[in-house]
Amino acid sequence: MSNTNVSSVLFQPLELPCGIILKNRVTKSAMSDSLGDGRGNPTDLQNDLYERWAEGGIAASIIGEVQYRSDYAEKPGNLVLNSSSDKVKFTELAKKGSTNGVLLWPQLGHAGAMAHPPISHPKGPSKIEIPGLSCEALTPAEIKEIPNDYAQSALLAKELGFGGVQLHSAHGFLLSQFLSPLFNQRTDEYGGSIASRSRLLLEVIAAVRDAVGPNFPIALKLNSSDMLDGGLEPEDSMKVVSELDKTSIDLIDISGGTYFPGAKSASDGVSSGAYFLEFAKQARTKTKIPLMLTGGFKSFEQANKALDEGSIDIVGVARALALDPELVKNWQQSYQQDSPINPVYPRFDSPPVGGITAWYTMRLTDIAMHQETDDVSDLEKTIAIYENRDAERTEAWNKHFNS
Repeated sequence: MSNTNVSSVLFQPLELPCGIILKNRVTKSAMSDSLGDGRGNPTDLQNDLYERWAEGGIAASIIGEVQYRSDYAEKPGNLVLNSSSDKVKFTELAKKGSTNGVLLWPQLGHAGAMAHPPISHPKGPSKIEIPGLSCEALTPAEIKEIPNDYAQSALLAKELGFGGVQLHSAHGFLLSQFLSPLFNQRTDEYGGSIASRSRLLLEVIAAVRDAVGPNFPIALKLNSSDMLDGGLEPEDSMKVVSELDKTSIDLIDISGGTYFPGAKSASDGVSSGAYFLEFAKQARTKTKIPLMLTGGFKSFEQANKALDEGSIDIVGVARALALDPELVKNWQQSYQQDSPINPVYPRFDSPPVGGITAWYTMRLTDIAMHQETDDVSDLEKTIAIYENRDAERTEAWNKHFNS
């Protein structure tokens, strides 16, 4: 029996609170593609990557790690979106990535304590000195500047043709650090209770909405848990969800885990399926805002079931789209024939540290060039290529931004 006349929830449109309509329920979640030019600007390869994903059928696509300041960047392949940016190059990226009715959203962020020392000056909510991580504390004056900085970057994104923005408050980046009692040990109005620790996040949301107006999508990526001893726990994160329900946010993207020395992977303890689905189910009772869930969706069946249950409204996919950039188109065609085709995940035998991440990152470059391969035989070489590219961009970054 064919599903030709039956529409999966996965392929149904969704209207966001701001009135913008997503054509289906699959979004390319944020990944650090490392394809910036080393000066904070997009490249032709990056344009081609996001255009290829757009042609593959997704509803929205999120550009990972777009900084609004160059001195708190995560990696030298990041984009920097502010008044000094090359607006022609960003406009071209917005145009290419919005092909086929896709909404292209830069993920606006500030790496804070996680800023890459060779190109940045790490600062977070509080001073930290531990092996592998060192940062100074932001001053009250510096904190007061942050909402306006986010707002100006979001307004520029709107003016240059992007279809929305995502505010990054997960994975140990600055807004997430303020929520976390491990990073945030302040004793002023931005520290202490979860109400105080979420103050900056709420100020940023309000400033961004004031800048872009009521009809421009604003999404937020939120940690369900830092997965760190002493970090943000689900109970406090759920309180943040309740506060977000009072704001003008259009989409809450639920994730978890932190890029922190010794931190567990988000997939630790999860055998299969979405990593944070149970948190999403609880969050559904706390907010009417559409929920997106990122992490762990490897098959059509997993994605469709989560949507069918009503726990979430949108599926966020990353690595599956690195394996098959036409994933949604292929899912829809194969679903109509009762045989959804899923990506085939590579098997890595005893991979070196950083090898899997490097492989997926370099595969994005291959996809942009239409030269992707499933070869995983020489991860050491892949890491070397990845690190050499970062080294070249670090030199370019420092020369450009320090001049």
